[in-house]
Amino acid sequence: MARPSGRIIKNPFMSLTPSPRSLTQFFSVSPPLTSLFSSKKTSPSLSIFILSFLFSFTFLGISIFRFFPSSQDSIHCSIISPTTSPISSHPLPSSYSQIILTSLLSGINSDNKIHPRVGGTAMVPLPVHLVSGNLSEEETEFWKQPDSNGYRPCLDSTVGYRKRSAKISKEKNRFLVVVAAGGLNQQKNQIIDAVVIARILEAALVLPVLQVNMIWEDESEFPDIFDVEHFKKTLRADVRVVSSLPSSHLVAKQTIVTQIPYGVSPFWIRAKFFKQLNQEGVLVLKGLDSKLSKNLPSDLQKLRCKVAFHALRFSKPILQVGNQLARRMWIEGPYISLHLRLEKDVWVRTGCRTGLGPEYDQIITQIQKTQPQYLTGRVSMSYSQRRLSGLCPLNAFEMARLLKALGAPQSGRFYIAGGEPFGGSKALEPLAAVFPNLVRKEMLARDGELSPFLNSSSALSAIDYIVSFNSDIFIPSHGGNMGRALQGHRAYMGHRKSIRPNKRTMLPFFEDSSISDEEFSSIIRSLHNKSMKPEPRKKQRDNDVIAYPVPECMCRHGSGSF
Repeated sequence: MARPSGRIIKNPFMSLTPSPRSLTQFFSVSPPLTSLFSSKKTSPSLSIFILSFLFSFTFLGISIFRFFPSSQDSIHCSIISPTTSPISSHPLPSSYSQIILTSLLSGINSDNKIHPRVGGTAMVPLPVHLVSGNLSEEETEFWKQPDSNGYRPCLDSTVGYRKRSAKISKEKNRFLVVVAAGGLNQQKNQIIDAVVIARILEAALVLPVLQVNMIWEDESEFPDIFDVEHFKKTLRADVRVVSSLPSSHLVAKQTIVTQIPYGVSPFWIRAKFFKQLNQEGVLVLKGLDSKLSKNLPSDLQKLRCKVAFHALRFSKPILQVGNQLARRMWIEGPYISLHLRLEKDVWVRTGCRTGLGPEYDQIITQIQKTQPQYLTGRVSMSYSQRRLSGLCPLNAFEMARLLKALGAPQSGRFYIAGGEPFGGSKALEPLAAVFPNLVRKEMLARDGELSPFLNSSSALSAIDYIVSFNSDIFIPSHGGNMGRALQGHRAYMGHRKSIRPNKRTMLPFFEDSSISDEEFSSIIRSLHNKSMKPEPRKKQRDNDVIAYPVPECMCRHGSGSF
């Protein structure tokens, strides 16, 4: 099967047409040159010289602008294969001459002020590619992007919310301190809830403290991972954010709360802590993960989205490297990002088998016996029960079968996000045997680019996040916080295709040898057709607006904007 070619689809959140004013300024005739024509003393020979010069300049300009199209079918982008051999040239819309210059040379995600509907605060992805070429019907369907159904970011708050903001955003007496634990995306969830809780309690939020991660030995602090000033500026109309407690509150009595029930409501938060915070001035919360209800009033749901998709921007060093790696993947054509959870700690925590054989499974079992506190799966369930319940990550062999059934081309390019797989390259062999074009950040990076982040698993995870965010298709092998965060973020920024493996339903078919390959593929595709349209959030305990921003944070075109 011939490798698919890539043609860019216009990102609905980008306006890339140069303004008439800028073009006028570029081509305007300078006053001295104008005076040469208006002066009555200009000699005929000089006029002929000037006209000759202008004719030559015009001819040169036309020659140069032949590289930049005047129609939507005239610009060409050379797509280079992973082996760096030229494949072919394919037409691009004319509006992308500027995006190729801006996004590939200067970095489109570093300072986005492109589309008013998402403001100047959101991280905007590179455009998706319109894949064409000698494709099968299944491959064409695989690359097809969802229809947005007219949904756009919509974070307009109510009048009552805005009236209360005038007072809350200037709060100087009540301060909330939050200690966020876990990996990067687990910490992000807690930071999002910290902002919402500060709003509920009408308190100023002290910059969240990132707890040292004992599993990954990561000592990163908030400014190492996130852009502090951007965080403060984006939320200044909602919550006052300060870098540290004022001296007047350092000696105050500080209540540290570590035990909070799951799914508490804003009413519970206010009833439990508001009076106490008023008296003491400082409240410290730990262990906040998933404690705040997923079903909140509309204004607070929108605030959640504002924090997740606008305020929590990665620090400039992380953004710079992440964007560079994303552009290196993007310039060669369409690519799929796979978030594979094949790390040792994942197998230990889930209580699942690695798919690498008894030798490797025995190592995991031994760790579970000596450190049972890390096992988060249902202890009473056998491995088979866990797996068929969808509690285990897909291993490389299962991911290869899924991709093949979904119609992914064998020549497709795959970015592998995630930590070092347990078992090293052996863990990826079943996937590489079917889809050989696998790329990791270590392969994309040039000498020294990743060096500043090698001791920070959160920073490396953030780089994976950025490259995955910009991919044409994103597929996680396991649920998890990063998978949900990227699913929602990609939906929010234009409903880019994300495929969530329906493990609980599809795995029994993996075991059924009586099903033909054609029938198996048909079943698998039918189980994942929801990725082709916006999926509204269901008001269930675990359905977060961050993963499902429709309809609370997105409304149909013309209904409002950020």
